[in-house]
Amino acid sequence: MRHVRINVKIGSEDGSKIIETKALVDTGATLTVIPKEIARELGLRATGRSRVETGAGVIKMERSRAYIEIMGKKEIIPVLISDIIDKILIGMTTLEILGLEIDPATGTLREK
Repeated sequence: MRHVRINVKIGSEDGSKIIETKALVDTGATLTVIPKEIARELGLRATGRSRVETGAGVIKMERSRAYIEIMGKKEIIPVLISDIIDKILIGMTTLEILGLEIDPATGTLREK
């Protein structure tokens, strides 16, 4: 499957800071991962830490919650904060919560 790039609005849990940007849907990721720099810009607060298994091995990431809007569907969603990646990766839990899925024929998102 080709890479699925989408427009996303992401912000603080209270909605006081929101940015609109591009993100990559990562079919291998359970949770959405936000770069630490963007999390800091949005004022996301860590609610704990998790050990996460990645292709590069097991690493620790901070947990948080963020406002996420994709295709007009919005929700407060659990996310991970990474100091390794430099772009937002949308995980499958986010798509499930928003009622979205990848259309394998077109490589785009669609409503379930």
